[in-house]
Formats: sequence, structure tokens, C-alpha cells
Amino acid sequence: MKTITIEGQLRTEMGKKATRQLRSQELVPGVIYGGAQEINFVAPAKAFKPIVYTAEFLQTQIAIDGQNYVCILKDLQFDKVSDELLHVDFLELVGDKKVVATLPLHLTGTPVGVKAGGKLVVKMKSLKVKALPKDLREAIYFDISNLDLNGNIRVEDVKVENMEILNSPRIPIASVVMTRQLKQEESKDEKKK
Repeated sequence: MKTITIEGQLRTEMGKKATRQLRSQELVPGVIYGGAQEINFVAPAKAFKPIVYTAEFLQTQIAIDGQNYVCILKDLQFDKVSDELLHVDFLELVGDKKVVATLPLHLTGTPVGVKAGGKLVVKMKSLKVKALPKDLREAIYFDISNLDLNGNIRVEDVKVENMEILNSPRIPIASVVMTRQLKQEESKDEKKK
């Protein structure tokens, strides 16, 4: 799994005034929780770009005053007007403690229904999972080659080793629908009969 390193320093002063001053210096406050204790830190706004502006699931190593914390991104807060990054939350990965993460879902293969003239409609691009840190991966890959015309793939169809999928099992992930052209061709065939 890809790992991004962020250099930061411990945050000593709290409160609105201190936070405003940090943001004016282009520093973003953040917090790491899930470990032995909660750690408040600040880092340059530029350091967060590789993890904020990507659809990939990344592991982050945060170096604060000589200590290294292996984390995953948990939450982001942006300014409603300027779209500036205001705050970042990380979850520390602790060896034997299961974590909840949202992993990208990559559908592989060309469905049978698409080859027959249907159109693939993707309804979900990620899945929420619960797993040990060692079992986390960059993405979940699922083969949809057998998906037929008017067929669905649901969350319950995806099986991943050592991970519990937390999304509702009946939610559709992808389906192959008939195109307008295919419907017209079918109606012409029926009129001829």
C-alpha cells in the first residue's frame, strides 16, 4: 500500500485565536486518535495535498517531534466559501485493533450484458470495511465479467478475505441496463412476429 509521509509539530496552543494564527501561516491543524492518546499537531497545508486530492486509499506516516505515527485519513473539514482545508483527522493504526475504512471499489472485466449491447451503470465506487490494519489494501477488485443484461451486482456478492463489509448487503453496486437502441430493436422484432 502506498504511504505518504507528513512532517508536523505538536500543537501547544488551542482555541480560536491560536487556530486563526496557524491558518494565516498556511498551517493546518490536525488530530491523531485511536492510539494510546490523542495527539494534536500542525503541518503545512501543502503536505496534505497528496492524501486530500486523490481517490486512492493511502496510508500516512506522520512524523511529529521524532515520533512516527502510521495512520489513515478519517475526516476533512473545508471552508465553505474559500474551499481551504481547515482541519484533518487521522486514525492511528494499532496492530491488533480493527479499524473502519472506506476502500475504493474497482470493477474489472467487461460484462456479458455490455457485449450484448447493454450499458454498465456503476452505483457505488467504494465500500466501508472493518479490518485489522495488516489486512487493509489500496482497493477492492471485483470481476463483473458474468454480469448479464438487466443483471445486478450487490454488496452481498462481494467477498473479501479478512474484511467485514459494513454497507447494507442489498445495495446494488452495478447493473447492466438495456439501451434505448436495444429496446427499439426488441420492439421491432416483436412487431414482426
